[in-house]
Amino acid sequence: MAWTAADARFQENLAAARVYFAEHWTLCAPRSAAALDKPIGQWLSNLRRPGALAEHPEWEAALLAVDEDWNPSWPTEWQRHYATLRELVRDEEGPAEVLPGFTVHGMDVGKWLARQRKPEVWAALADGQRERLEAVGVTPLAASPAPVEQAAPTEPSTAPVSAFERGVAALVQYKARTGSVAVPRAHVEALPDGTEVKLGVFLSNSKSRRAKLTVDKLAALAGLGLEWAATEGAA
Repeated sequence: MAWTAADARFQENLAAARVYFAEHWTLCAPRSAAALDKPIGQWLSNLRRPGALAEHPEWEAALLAVDEDWNPSWPTEWQRHYATLRELVRDEEGPAEVLPGFTVHGMDVGKWLARQRKPEVWAALADGQRERLEAVGVTPLAASPAPVEQAAPTEPSTAPVSAFERGVAALVQYKARTGSVAVPRAHVEALPDGTEVKLGVFLSNSKSRRAKLTVDKLAALAGLGLEWAATEGAA
């Protein structure tokens, strides 16, 4: 196959790309990168454009031979950091450990690594990214358990709960104020919490239904001085 001028330029730039790769371990160069006086970063960026190599599959094969991740589906900046991390831990065994502040080629690889291990960042990575990190011993941090919300302490309620309890409380209050348990049928007693109890109606209904009241309820009413609650069958 006869070479064209474009092929010759490609080979010149490819030679510069090999030099860059030897130093930086990746062809995901920033656009400002240069090697052998060639603007290698911009050249590679142009070749990554969709369809740029459609008519030159041999060029793409040559680039893949240098770096199989020269055109990743994720950001090239991520790939640069990963490639540097990969070289830093190449001969290490166990989990990859690079502390924040460890800088190579102007990149804080340790800080970048710490971010990748965050559960929310790890979950957002593409499968290929996670696979590459796992291959060099990187695993995500365990997710922190969700904080348990503590309910604000509250004073135990002393307010009557049931209608019967409210009625008894109203009668206690009425008797303490008047000294009597003879309540007019239309009387309404207001409890301290603002609840209004139709005390007269409550007593009238309780008396008419005394046969259905439990022993405890009858005892509570009798204890306040209601004779009908203490005498079975009283009218």
